[in-house]
This record gives sequence, C-alpha cells and structure tokens, in this order.
Amino acid sequence: MTIGMTIRHAVMNDLDALAAVEAECFPPAEAATREDIRARLAVYPNHFWLLFDGNGDDDSNERSNGHDGRLVSFVNGMTTDVPDLADEMYSDASLHDERGAWQMIFGVNTIPAYRRRGCASRVIRHAADEARTQGRRGVVLTCKEAKIGFYARLGFVDEGLSSSTHGGVPWHQMRLTF
Repeated sequence: MTIGMTIRHAVMNDLDALAAVEAECFPPAEAATREDIRARLAVYPNHFWLLFDGNGDDDSNERSNGHDGRLVSFVNGMTTDVPDLADEMYSDASLHDERGAWQMIFGVNTIPAYRRRGCASRVIRHAADEARTQGRRGVVLTCKEAKIGFYARLGFVDEGLSSSTHGGVPWHQMRLTF
C-alpha cells in the first residue's frame, strides 16, 4: 500500500470510472450496469467508498477523474432494516433506508493490477468502520465460495448459501456484526 492511497465517497462525476472498474472486475452476468450504478449514486453516494492511487501513472484513463488519481478499488451498497441481502436490492435503489440497521455490500471491486496489495481489505474496513460509527448493527455481503476465507479474515461469518441467484451462480451470505 502506498502513501498516495486515499478513500472518499462517490459523486456522480465518478460514474464512468465506477462503471469501467465494475466491468473489469465482474463477468457481465454479475456486473452492475452503468444504469444500476447511476441509480445507486443518485440515491446513496455516501455508501460508495472509492480507493484512489494518487501515485498512479495512468490518470488519463477511464478509471480516473484526473484529480484524485487512479480509481483502483471500491465497494458500494445500500442500508436497510432487512437483515438478508436480496437480489432485488441490486437493481432497486429505492429500497435504500438511510436509517437502516444493516449496511449491505453489493460489490467489492479491485482492478487486477492492484489485487493482493490490501486494497479491498482497506476499503471494506473503512466502510465497516463508517457503518459502526453510524450505529448500524453490521455489514452483510454475499461472495463465492472461494472468497469465504478472505472475508472471514476480516471478521465476517459465513451464514451458508444465500437465497441469491444473482448472475446464475451460488453465493454465500457473510455477516460482520458489531
């Protein structure tokens, strides 16, 4: 991790960079569409956490806003009183409840060149710390079986297979309770 890494919330001007990173990190059946991301940004931009590398040498590409540096990782999701992550949450931003007890995480995105450098862990911890400070009960996400160990090292507990059929693959629901 370099000193030039910074985290901030999203603004609508980040849409193109977010959509580019999402498309790079997930297969089309699992990736949020540009329109899904736009709808989320319109309702809960303060529930997007973006990690930028200000030392990056590529601040002219589609993953950069030219000011913060290169967008290398981000997480996003709504808050709700519903304790389990449901598929409709991914595409219906109106389900967000700013006073909700649970911070849902829809996607953990890190571009390939920055994987295994602690970027995802840093952004997840930041989002969880913010959720804790806001008085939430915890953080919920779903992941593929191969990622269970990664999230367990961050304190998440595997609750077994989720009811989610997002992208046509099996998902495990993971929960970090404060």
